[in-house]
Amino acid sequence: MAEIERLTLQTGKVETHLCRAGQGKEAVLLLHGSGPGASAFSSWQPALAELGRDRLTLAPDLVGFGASTHPNPPPLFIRSWMRLWVDQILALLDALGLERVHLVGNSMGGCVALHLLAEAPRRFARVVLVATAGAPMRITPELDRLWGFYEDPAPGAMHQLVRSLAFDPDLAGDRLEEIVRLRLEAALEPQVRRSFEAMFGGDRQQVLDALVVPESWLRLIDHDILMIHGRDDRIVPLETGLWLLRRLPRAALHVIPRCGHWPQIEHRETFHHLVREHLSG
Repeated sequence: MAEIERLTLQTGKVETHLCRAGQGKEAVLLLHGSGPGASAFSSWQPALAELGRDRLTLAPDLVGFGASTHPNPPPLFIRSWMRLWVDQILALLDALGLERVHLVGNSMGGCVALHLLAEAPRRFARVVLVATAGAPMRITPELDRLWGFYEDPAPGAMHQLVRSLAFDPDLAGDRLEEIVRLRLEAALEPQVRRSFEAMFGGDRQQVLDALVVPESWLRLIDHDILMIHGRDDRIVPLETGLWLLRRLPRAALHVIPRCGHWPQIEHRETFHHLVREHLSG
């Protein structure tokens, strides 16, 4: 397993906290999802160690998450946050001297990935979208509670929210309890709460609608894309993956049974195998 290093870089007008593992001529960039207390490390620790065995593997905290910059005052609209994230990632590639990388995005990180592919297609090679957002959908009760965490920011509530991300929490083993601890610790930081409430406060269905990627953008994305989705995802249902599949010209979809919103946690061996095979062509 590759050792995970943590560092902070200046990326344009913001600072980016980055987890880095491995080395090699090829690099893969991992983008985490939303959720209270979300961070690159809590989302991608196993993938960083495993994929870092044969590639330079990078996982940044998006602006407004983890130890990256928390704007004060924060933007009040999710599309303004999306602009920050796209600019942050492109500036990160420049700061690291990386002309082109593979791209992996989970949930909202998948939505960020789609915006990056539409805006700067030449910076990215092969792509993996994991339970990705960006398609039209009605907000589910589980996602509504996830984004509404600060209405009841208690340890028990965080435990229930993290468990709702998995089809069978026992499949994730001890890793799930570690994620609960890491996320609760981060979520209780005042700047993390400020950023999160600015992103997902108010009408959460409107926030979700604003994240939909226009079909005209999707049809112009010509990258080789592997989509991985849990059949039993209660946060971003499988139907959203099917919607994207019909609009991305070169996408394939792998559906994992008995799997919720976190294939990289619940079925990590399958996930690592699929990603490695796809990135190898």
